[in-house]
Amino acid sequence: MLRFSVVDFLNARPLTWGLLHDPPEGVEVSRDLPSACAEKLARGDADVGLIPSIEYQRIPGLTVIPSLGIAASSEVRSVLLVSRVSREKIATVALDPASRTSAALTRILLARRYSVRPAFTEAEGAEAEGADARLVIGDPALKTRLNGHVVLDLAAEWRAFTGRPFVFAFWAVREGVDGYAAERIVRDSYDRGRAELDRIVRDEAASSGLSEAVVEDYLRHCLRFDLDRADFGGLELFYRLAADQGLIPAARPIELLSHGPAPAARAIEFPS
Repeated sequence: MLRFSVVDFLNARPLTWGLLHDPPEGVEVSRDLPSACAEKLARGDADVGLIPSIEYQRIPGLTVIPSLGIAASSEVRSVLLVSRVSREKIATVALDPASRTSAALTRILLARRYSVRPAFTEAEGAEAEGADARLVIGDPALKTRLNGHVVLDLAAEWRAFTGRPFVFAFWAVREGVDGYAAERIVRDSYDRGRAELDRIVRDEAASSGLSEAVVEDYLRHCLRFDLDRADFGGLELFYRLAADQGLIPAARPIELLSHGPAPAARAIEFPS
């Protein structure tokens, strides 16, 4: 039995479509928040997980399936820092506890791009309303009313700061798990999702209350699911900056299934 933990957000649906609708024999699938995917993989309650990218640095013994994940080249629209005040006046930030990568990205961008170091708390919904700014991710971000607020799309901010794409999540397998079998399964799931994209758009629009036009534009134009060298270059840079901010102990190299280590972080030029 291979146990998969998958993110139950719209942004993951093309990747997880086959797993959710017709999983292969011998596969068990659980639908989870991004943070829960990481926790299950860390505890050994899952063998394969679609994890927030920052969690690779916090969970030992993982191997990355190299070709698939959730990335954005620029504006992503579903990872937003929504502020009641101008950027330089942000003193308090409420971080969504369901997200680990977006929380780390928020801290990095405020410190390195805007030289702002506010107090951070974990809160969502009404509890987050008292903060100067709040991190809103996933489906709720696509529905958030933004009039009268300063809105930072974090993927677009990352691109402007570094010139690189940003990887929010990817498939990872625990040590001792048949990674090649897992890779075949997730690749097949994604192939089926691409073939059924029109159905995904209809179904997700009906269940979310978003229009079909918004869902289709989001999945087709805001997100990328096939990862390449540029994506992993951006990921290495993210890890280095996270280490510089004290969010992880150190930026260890990414071990890719069947492809060896990704390019070393020291080969990347970092913005000043």
